[in-house]
Amino acid sequence: MNFTPTPRIAPPTLPLPPDLAERMNRLLPAGMAPPQIFLTVARHGELFKEMVDSGLLGPTGLADRRRLAPALREAIILRTCVTARCDYEFNLHEQTISRRMGLSAAQIADLREPALDTALWTPELLAVLRLVDGLVRRLDVDDATWADVRPHFDEAALLEITQLVGHYTGVAMLAALARPAFDRYR
Repeated sequence: MNFTPTPRIAPPTLPLPPDLAERMNRLLPAGMAPPQIFLTVARHGELFKEMVDSGLLGPTGLADRRRLAPALREAIILRTCVTARCDYEFNLHEQTISRRMGLSAAQIADLREPALDTALWTPELLAVLRLVDGLVRRLDVDDATWADVRPHFDEAALLEITQLVGHYTGVAMLAALARPAFDRYR
């Protein structure tokens, strides 16, 4: 995804109004600058408050109900970002949370590759990453992918994984619309 030097939807100036600042503070470690995408959503204050208050947006991202293992969840998010061509969100996660969630630097780099290095992934993760590719690229799950992924995940997990992929595909759409500036946390 190409980004322009000036976002299409400019983030609000800081400091945020108290009601938005309180919610932003729920999401971030003390002293961390808000990610540009969070600020962009905060342009629509009611939507931002609803996302935080409902738990849709939390400290570890969208829709984290703590039912998926952190490394699994993070690999799904990063592969969704790659497949949906959302460099912004991949960059944000890679800088802030991916390693804390249990992914190695080699795994994070590999998620950008069209063909994954099978030595870096368990059969479970390889199967779910193929699922992500099919869902994002074709909005489809072919029979071979289903046969590979089904032994590793029950129906509830597969439904949650699919919703997670959908949420982060939506983030890719938001980033394509707003073109936020890349965050620089390093």
